[in-house]
Amino acid sequence: MTPVTKSNLQLGTWLQTGSAVIAEIADMSGFDWLLIDLEHGCGTEAMVLPQIQVIRNADAIVRVGAPHPDLIARSLDWGAAGIMVPMVSTAEKAEACVRAMRYPPRGDRGLAGMVRAFNFGLHREMRTPVFYAQIETIEGVENARAIAAVDGVDVLFIGPMDLKLNLQSRPERTSMDYAACLLEVAAAAKASGKSCGLLCRQTDDFAELQALGFTHLAIETDVTLLRESYRNVVQPLRV
Repeated sequence: MTPVTKSNLQLGTWLQTGSAVIAEIADMSGFDWLLIDLEHGCGTEAMVLPQIQVIRNADAIVRVGAPHPDLIARSLDWGAAGIMVPMVSTAEKAEACVRAMRYPPRGDRGLAGMVRAFNFGLHREMRTPVFYAQIETIEGVENARAIAAVDGVDVLFIGPMDLKLNLQSRPERTSMDYAACLLEVAAAAKASGKSCGLLCRQTDDFAELQALGFTHLAIETDVTLLRESYRNVVQPLRV
């Protein structure tokens, strides 16, 4: 595969605290996109808008806990640049997500011209939201090419923890290991001209991932970065 270049590398991070202050600091730190996590994060739905409001440079992506059309539509109305949906394991599930994100004739999303996404009625340009389809199961990997082929899917995004757990708990289901799954998803994205991404730890081999074709790399979460920063302050003083 063609190595990823600096020009198409999109760096992000997870926002799990629900804090608008932390979202603003992350936005000023140079990330290309920031993921507001409603699946495993501490923030509630009411805390999404304040975070989006302070994200002025990066793309604000909201991860919903499930493909609920109402929450997807509200997040986009509030000004989110895109949506991430977990456990997208089939093309049919991907298609349902796209329909929730798009206006007719492509989708079923309702139109309200006075919402924040339209500058409260002062601007009516309809932006096409970015869709990150999370591949987190063996079934999702096996269907990755069909999912990538769905019009409206922009990024195949691997959730490493769930995918590894799925592989470990169902060893009879596939002969692929985690490394083979990464290769398959990257190949599926490339075949359809889509992007692929991964949530990474700071210790991961970023050069290797980029060589595989991964362009959308999320580095840690606000929780893990704060945890390690605090530990790095305290532990040397305990010696």
